[in-house]
Amino acid sequence: MPGLTTNYYFMRQTHLFTKTLKEAPSDEEAKNAQLLIRGGYIHKEMAGVYQLLPLGLRVIEKIKQIVREEMNVVGTQEMIATNLQRKELWERTGRWDDKVVDVWFKSELKAGGEVGLAWSHEEPLADMMKNHIASYKDLPVFVYQFQNKLRNELRAKSGIMRGREFIMKDAYSFCRNEEDHNAYYEGSKVAYMKCFERMGVGEDTFVTYAAGGAFTEFSHEFQTICEAGEDVTYVNKEKKVAINEEVYSEEMCAELGVSPDELEKVKTAEVGNIFNFGRQKGEEVGLFFSEEDGVKTPVWMGSYGIGISRMMGVLVEKFADEKGIVWPESVAPYKVHLVGLNSDDAEIKDYTDGIYTTLQRRGVEVLYDDRDARPGQKFADSDLLGMPYRVVVSKKTKEEGKFEVVVRGTAEVMYMTEEELYSRFAA
Repeated sequence: MPGLTTNYYFMRQTHLFTKTLKEAPSDEEAKNAQLLIRGGYIHKEMAGVYQLLPLGLRVIEKIKQIVREEMNVVGTQEMIATNLQRKELWERTGRWDDKVVDVWFKSELKAGGEVGLAWSHEEPLADMMKNHIASYKDLPVFVYQFQNKLRNELRAKSGIMRGREFIMKDAYSFCRNEEDHNAYYEGSKVAYMKCFERMGVGEDTFVTYAAGGAFTEFSHEFQTICEAGEDVTYVNKEKKVAINEEVYSEEMCAELGVSPDELEKVKTAEVGNIFNFGRQKGEEVGLFFSEEDGVKTPVWMGSYGIGISRMMGVLVEKFADEKGIVWPESVAPYKVHLVGLNSDDAEIKDYTDGIYTTLQRRGVEVLYDDRDARPGQKFADSDLLGMPYRVVVSKKTKEEGKFEVVVRGTAEVMYMTEEELYSRFAA
């Protein structure tokens, strides 16, 4: 189609099929979902189930890329597994039973038998590794994937922070011994914190001691301070100590070197978790390797998750203001929101188009509001959408030779010449 750009980094709003809404659906209570629906980032299909629209997908892809880069740094290989789960495999480990795992979605196969829809992947990936791990020389192995997980939550709530379908990064480690496992486990903690730092929540995110649920007896969670979170955590920000309320005790405080009066009780959202399975999972599944002396030994396993779509919801909850979403620059769908005014003036319209084209050529991620709409509506929509910078082009700015640049997060206003603009935002 004439004039329709196919470049991933640029978009005219007249080509964007989504529309902003003044009001969120009446049945949506969570702020993150209200704003994301109003901004055209997601569409609510049913309770706990959301479709990702173009703007929302861009945010998700930015989050995924940050996580991907940090997972690659610690030597983890990306793959993707099937979402369909074999009943007999999970029965072998005792986790097919709804009394053990109460979030299964299960279905009948037309060919006979039952199948599960993945809520996690420890069992199938451990079983798969039987084809690739035979000797101690084959270890360690670290794999990860980004995939839609399905969990039959009794009451889906908190918008995209807790859904029945969600995007997760899950990783799995297969090691020869505890020493090798611990090295990767500790490396994962560092990698995860780098992810959260790059997303703008590093100072408010803590490695947290917690219960393991359907995974293990104990685990480490990554909890971000967030009023909309579903967890309660006791935190010492200076010492970077955090304990989930589920396991909080005087004994745990003593073990971590803090006293109860040094801890602050806060609401948090779990954005990641890591589990140590030891050799149990390998033994249950039958994943063994041969030691140097020929002895068959179960592989030492670990599991590591980050909620990708949940992270998008947490960022909205953390940074949004009364006007709308405020995206950290690292995950924003577009860095610059170019807002063109005086669209009824052909000369100004051509001038704004030229600015847009130049920004494209210089590699700036830009969303161009080229709609025939009132300035007030454009500014309100820009605030709602939450791009880090708004650049206003109008007859006035053309005459003055300066562009008004508004920083969304701080409301700081800067005035830049055309060359200053390109220099400031060029990739």
